[in-house]
Amino acid sequence: MLEQGTIAPDFTLRSTPDQNVSLKQFLGRPVILAFYPADWSPVCGDEMSLFNHVLKEFQKFDAQLIGISVDGIWSHLAFIKDRKLQFPLLSDFEPKGAVSKLYDVYRTTDGAKRCSL
Repeated sequence: MLEQGTIAPDFTLRSTPDQNVSLKQFLGRPVILAFYPADWSPVCGDEMSLFNHVLKEFQKFDAQLIGISVDGIWSHLAFIKDRKLQFPLLSDFEPKGAVSKLYDVYRTTDGAKRCSL
């Protein structure tokens, strides 16, 4: 992961087939980037559901929670619907893991991300 105090690299990723989200949209607000390997992975996928349960705590500080994985947007949309998530999931799908690599959370051994905040 990036060292504390490092300026977060800007990025733009898809949240739906026709919408992008850029980190710079949240300039001046706290942002929580929750990198995880895959939507349906047993541990980190469940972690996204836990974040959903405590989302109000993040919102008390006007913090924006964003999940990022190498899954495609269609997987994200199904996962959001299944888990009733109330925060965006962004697709770091193509080029695969490009943003994860910027944040040093990409595992080249299996093409996924480490669970990290």
